Amino acid sequence: MVCDRCIMVVDSLLRRLGYTVVNVALGSADIAEFLDDEALEGVAGELRRLGFGLIEDEAKLTAQKVKTLLIGLVRSESGTRLKLSAWLEEHTGIDYRTLGSAFVAVEGRTIENYFISQKIEYVKELLDYGRFTASEIAYRTGYSSVAHLSRQFRAVTGMTVTQYRTGGRRRPLDKV
Repeated sequence: MVCDRCIMVVDSLLRRLGYTVVNVALGSADIAEFLDDEALEGVAGELRRLGFGLIEDEAKLTAQKVKTLLIGLVRSESGTRLKLSAWLEEHTGIDYRTLGSAFVAVEGRTIENYFISQKIEYVKELLDYGRFTASEIAYRTGYSSVAHLSRQFRAVTGMTVTQYRTGGRRRPLDKV
């Protein structure tokens, strides 16, 4: 799950299936009932039908936890100037080398690459809103300067911030 709508869909599904939902957050759902193998497979099938899936593999769970934390960090507009490895270790309790290995094994790219793609996606959203200058966007997304933001934006999207603002179209991350 990567957005509030995803949380809402999963919460609704679990309630429709008759479960007592304790909490649904990005990447996890807690219910009051214990699920046997048959019930778990039923939930998994319903989730698959909606484009979601259960994560049971430890490396996949670790990668999903990292992704969820990074999405939250990018959108919090605070703390993005911290050293990413130290921040992740603090928030997961797992050594960064272990996190990085699990992430690459599951995602096929580094944590840093994923983090940059999330930041650029957020920059695109802010550009689409049209309310912020490039300087404000750079600050909100943790870039040290507009020049740094512009270089990274061009490297990831193939266009400048100005080109994007005047005619670019956002592509969803799952299409990248």
